[in-house]
Amino acid sequence: MNALYDLPAPAKLNLFLHITGRRDDGYHLLQSVFMLIDWSDVLHVELRRDGQLTREDLTTPLPADDLVLRAARALQAFAAPGQGAHIGVAKQVPAQAGMGGGSSDAATCLLALNRLWDLRLPLQRLERIGLALGADVPFFLRGHNAWVEGIGEEITPVALPSGRFAVLKPTAGLDTRLIFAAEDLQRETSPAILSGFAANDAAEIFRFGHNDLQPVAQRLCPEVRQAIEWLGSQGLEARMTGSGSAVFAPLEQRDNAPHGPLLDDPPPGWQLRQCSNLEVHPLAGWAV
Repeated sequence: MNALYDLPAPAKLNLFLHITGRRDDGYHLLQSVFMLIDWSDVLHVELRRDGQLTREDLTTPLPADDLVLRAARALQAFAAPGQGAHIGVAKQVPAQAGMGGGSSDAATCLLALNRLWDLRLPLQRLERIGLALGADVPFFLRGHNAWVEGIGEEITPVALPSGRFAVLKPTAGLDTRLIFAAEDLQRETSPAILSGFAANDAAEIFRFGHNDLQPVAQRLCPEVRQAIEWLGSQGLEARMTGSGSAVFAPLEQRDNAPHGPLLDDPPPGWQLRQCSNLEVHPLAGWAV
């Protein structure tokens, strides 16, 4: 095997995000449901036999040392001498959006190189490598929608109904560190119960809970509020996903349009997509 092409790295939405406490080391305790959607980056991975790791930016320029290269270097420690790779990244998922784009890219890179280099590392080993790169990487490696707790390391698969969503990313981004460092961040939301979440019907399960980061994010980045208000002008009930500036809203089935309702064009520079959720990651099963 010399190459693997068109490998998807899907984004995720946080259906809700509750902060339930804070550990002595400063890490926040959270509860959330991570849901895969069909807004994806795409990776192309080619074998190099000179031991070099290189990356080509096929769309948006990436930082010189991004999570893709860091993931490749971490996995190369298990490879035979001389095994390298050239990785092309077609970036589609916006950065600083709270959609996990960089973590998903890293997970797809780990799965691809594990196969390309014939390492046959088990999923559990890949997860340990991924966790050192970012808290969301193990979720994408497991490849199932999940109830997430702790600092993001406690992952329980959940079944979700099929749904479509309007996802809107304004021009501005958000720095996760600034939100979690804010003194006015709500950190004492009462813990929810997985069975209580799962008992909701298809219409309510996508509106469960709230995002504790949203008030701080709206103060730091007024475009978050503006994006929520813009989707509200389209008759949609929106909230922020994750710790970035993207917001989303469920699209009701009443519209009967095959690809969802018609929405106005967003403000210039904003990215709007109508997305479907995924039952499993397209690369689920690549490591066991």
